[in-house]
Parts: sequence; C-alpha cells; structure tokens
Amino acid sequence: MSAEEPTADEEEEEEEDIQYFVRIGQTDLDGTKSVERALTDMNGVGRRAARIIADRAGVDRRELLGGLEEEDIEDVVDLVEGYAEEVPGWLTNHRRDFFDGETTHEVGNDLEMTRRQDVNRMKMIDSYRGVRHKRGQKVRGQRTKSTGRTEGTIGVNVEAIKEEMDEEEGGEEV
Repeated sequence: MSAEEPTADEEEEEEEDIQYFVRIGQTDLDGTKSVERALTDMNGVGRRAARIIADRAGVDRRELLGGLEEEDIEDVVDLVEGYAEEVPGWLTNHRRDFFDGETTHEVGNDLEMTRRQDVNRMKMIDSYRGVRHKRGQKVRGQRTKSTGRTEGTIGVNVEAIKEEMDEEEGGEEV
C-alpha cells in the first residue's frame, strides 16, 4: 500500500462531509449529484441555466453539490433566486408579466402556479390560445391533420365499411 492512496478511514471522513439534501426554495436537491445535474432537477432550471448559475457562483459544475462549502451553497441559492437579474431577458421563462410588465424567472412550484394562472386568464378572455386550451387542441400551431387525435380511430376502417356495404346490398335484394 503506497502512501498516496487514501486509507478506508480517510474515505469515510470524506463521504461524511457530503450534505445529502440541499434545500433551494421549496425543492430538495440531491447532494450526491454534480452541481449542474442537481440544479436541473428543479422546475424552471434547465441545463443552460444550471451551467450559468454554476459559472456565476464560481463553482465547478462537475463538483458534488453536497460537497460544496456553506458559502458556495448560499451563493448558488442566491443566484437561483435572483436569476432574472443576472441574465438577459430573453433567457428567462416569464417575460413581460400581464399585470406589472416585469420579466421574472419562475422556479419550483411558482412556475407551475404562474403557468396555470396564465392559461386560466387566456381561457377567461376567450383568446385564440384560450379557446384551443379549452377544447384540448394543440395551441402552438402544430399540425393537427394527422396528429393530436383524441378519439381512438386512426385512419379509415376498411373492413367496417365493406361489412356495412354488404349489409345494405343484402337488405335491398330481398
């Protein structure tokens, strides 16, 4: 055994320093994942946003989130909460709010609540998108001729048509 290899006791000490759950907002993140991977587990934070947050916090994005020092974790939390001020407006997920016109970046449960309120407002004012939401149809201009069908029938059932025609022909001859 060489002097450079860590002993079993030293490895256990390193593992004990890991914080297994890191709480950011209302979300518990896995401390055994890398910073970038753990941040993407939050609603509203994708891979690009996680990478920007890690870079701005001065943290290696491949380092374990639970292995960071308390100051670094606090920096990451502050950047997640103040993400909209750190990045340009086009990189946020809630631009030009209907009521106050501000651009924000919603994270966690706030994102789901904001989306639900926006969809409900569109339904109430009967905007085009609101009507599509009400009907359960596609909203963003996707193709609907061959996809997005809610009924079980796909295409034409040739056998049923032939049976109907045979019944009609048989009934007329008698």
